[in-house]
Amino acid sequence: MNDSTPLIELKKLRRVYTTEVIETHALGGIDLVIRRGDYVSVEGPSGCGKSTLLTILGLLDEATSGEYLLAGVRVAEIDAEERARLRNREIGFVFQSYNLIPEMSVTENVGLPLRYRKGTNTRERGRAIARALERVGMTQRAEHRPTELSGGQQQRVAVARALVGNPSLILADEPTGNLDKASGDQLMDLLDELHADGTTLVIVTHNPGYAARATRRIRMLDGYLTNSDSTVSALGGD
Repeated sequence: MNDSTPLIELKKLRRVYTTEVIETHALGGIDLVIRRGDYVSVEGPSGCGKSTLLTILGLLDEATSGEYLLAGVRVAEIDAEERARLRNREIGFVFQSYNLIPEMSVTENVGLPLRYRKGTNTRERGRAIARALERVGMTQRAEHRPTELSGGQQQRVAVARALVGNPSLILADEPTGNLDKASGDQLMDLLDELHADGTTLVIVTHNPGYAARATRRIRMLDGYLTNSDSTVSALGGD
């Protein structure tokens, strides 16, 4: 389900972390195009730059050099406030550790992204939350707290939170990392369904079986894209 429109464009993207004694080149020059409707998996050993790439895609970190266009917007040219608005509007996040607030109910956790979005009233927020929970099969747990849920259920709530604002892109960083195999398989089935419905997904995973579910596979090593399948428009290098 790909309309060929670039959602993400990276050009010679670099990320260097500098201390008084050392420079760490987390990303060494990434060229990458992700189109609307893509389902991309990012693989590679620990420390190769996968999570750094994801945090930059998610506007949680900034590149040292190079260019990043998200939905046609040159990220380097917008201020922090507009970047936050763009992140809230365009991106949903799913983390390995769920990142749910234990004092809040499932409904309250899922609705958090809408708190920071102007132009939505209480009724609209309620409808959006209900739709998101129904989509992930968690309607019956709406008033539970995270501590009353299994790991797999908590991650489904996290997916609902990522979906609630109808973002253009969902970024998932090792979303099955804290789950047993059965729960992990169920979560990946859910992500497959979301992609079939047209959601653009980028998932970081160490699991080659889960990576193979994606329609595009990217492999990283030492901050570079080393190789990819025939459908990936991505190269790494200087």
